[in-house]
Amino acid sequence: MSETADGRRRRPARHRGPITLRGGEPDPQTAGTTTDQRLLDRRGGSDWVHADPWRVLRIQAEFVEGFGLLAELPRAVSVFGSARTKPDSPYYAAAEQVGGELAKAGYAVITGGGPGAMEAANKGACDAGGMSVGLGIELPFEQELNEWVDVGVLFRYFFVRKTMFVKYAQAFVILPGGFGTLDELFEALTLVQTRKVTRFPVILFGSAYWSGLVDWIRDTMIEAGTVSPGDLDLLHVTDDVAEVVAVIEAAEVEREAAARGVDGTVARPAPLDD
Repeated sequence: MSETADGRRRRPARHRGPITLRGGEPDPQTAGTTTDQRLLDRRGGSDWVHADPWRVLRIQAEFVEGFGLLAELPRAVSVFGSARTKPDSPYYAAAEQVGGELAKAGYAVITGGGPGAMEAANKGACDAGGMSVGLGIELPFEQELNEWVDVGVLFRYFFVRKTMFVKYAQAFVILPGGFGTLDELFEALTLVQTRKVTRFPVILFGSAYWSGLVDWIRDTMIEAGTVSPGDLDLLHVTDDVAEVVAVIEAAEVEREAAARGVDGTVARPAPLDD
């Protein structure tokens, strides 16, 4: 069990979405599971037929809470990376620098709120005087929001959390990470490729780590015709923190120019089909 700054033992915590519980025994019906798991797992009886409609209200509440918390954020960038990145790793230092430089450029920094690269990016933003945001997730193993998060919320559902990462960010910066990081990467690429979001930079930081993936996309996927040659241009690979900020700022300028017509007036959004 970890200790607090004054040497006291830290009490273990359990989470139910945004709620933190300490003390007492966990509910044996839900111990060792997550809300997502209980939603998606249809094994057993037919109780889910009656329970799922009510889950919609909980899902709705998570969207409302997330929208309410983040609606007044300044322009922001979501930064992803491994929770396993150690403080002595060069990628930890890079994530901290990325967070700091984004904050100095006027961007809030959004992470998954966990340890490793996420903690480093939040720390960099916090130390630079910027806004540091953590969007946590309920997991079978408990994971607290890191201490550098200024504004944080814990979600039950991955898909609600993913919406927040995209909706309130102007770019994704992807540091070396595992399956969760790759999930966010390809989710962003799919949204950009299908034009669900536009002018949204997806930046891979750490060319040595990402070069194999980029080569595979070029040499296998493009060669097989499963993606188009131009799709590789949706990724920007760099080892330069200043270039990260420059790419994001350039995309913002382009986005603002596109929002205004050639005559300088603000373009009206097209009517929704539905």
